[in-house]
Amino acid sequence: MKICVFGAGAIGGYMGVKLAQAGADVSLVARGPHLAAMKEKGLTLIEEDADPVTVQVTASDNPADLGPQDYVIVTLKAHSVPPVVPKMQPLIGENTTIVSGVNGVPWWYFHKIGGELEGTRLETVDPGNAQWDGFGPDRVLGCVVYPAAEVSEPGTIKHIEGNRFSLGEPDGSKSERAMALSKALGAAGLKAPVRPRLRDEIWVKLWGNLSFNPISALTHATLDVLCTDEGTRPVARAMMLEAQEIAEKLGVKFPIDVDRRIDGGAAVGAHRTSMLQDLDQGRPMEIDALVGSVQELGRVTNTPTPTIDTVLALVKLRAKSAGLYGA
Repeated sequence: MKICVFGAGAIGGYMGVKLAQAGADVSLVARGPHLAAMKEKGLTLIEEDADPVTVQVTASDNPADLGPQDYVIVTLKAHSVPPVVPKMQPLIGENTTIVSGVNGVPWWYFHKIGGELEGTRLETVDPGNAQWDGFGPDRVLGCVVYPAAEVSEPGTIKHIEGNRFSLGEPDGSKSERAMALSKALGAAGLKAPVRPRLRDEIWVKLWGNLSFNPISALTHATLDVLCTDEGTRPVARAMMLEAQEIAEKLGVKFPIDVDRRIDGGAAVGAHRTSMLQDLDQGRPMEIDALVGSVQELGRVTNTPTPTIDTVLALVKLRAKSAGLYGA
């Protein structure tokens, strides 16, 4: 089984080291100083309560060096994927599965969902149908990524918490390809359950990202503060209730209520969200995948999203002002 992790930053690098340790035939696509460090001295993983581990990895910034794969696991930021679809083609053979480990509403959301919205495309996450046409939705296997990790220096990944990568077919089946990848990830010490209702998990994760991320970018507040502040908690709650109405129209079942979800965010403590970190470090922010996509789904389902619309307008302008959004 040949596995390529495309976008071997923090999460992709963590997965790559674990797979390599388990003896998997794994390659990594990365770039810049991180790639240079990997090639020179290997890829190092630092986990809590364990000595650092360094593995030699096959890594390149040119997919043509690596050839066709059985699985291509995409761990880029959502907005980074459409522009690189043409570059990824050498990795894709007749039976290649694309594993979409990307935050937010996935581009394949309406593939094999059934009903009148079957096949609906989402411009916010797949402009110009780049992925739908470039990969083909039948190739895709969904993935919800739970671990937290960071690139502490080029060539070094610091694992913070979590080891679960939930997998799911768009039609909910326990397919041979899903079970085979689950087994390979399990052999690498990762939890990879195959879920019959992966869209439910997508929404529970998105529920927090949709609201906490933009509010933190606008206020520079950490999770514990924005989830308990008397001004921002109601804003997050209103956004989440709008999103819940959309999701439930699409058949999603939420296992917890909105207040417990916000309380869970507060319990994480003084965490700086990914969008706030991106703003501080001058990196493009995942606004379309985490917020814009939910607004688009509101339009698709005829659901008003007044709070989401307001916060989205503000965080877009904040990002534009910093040169981190749009052309």
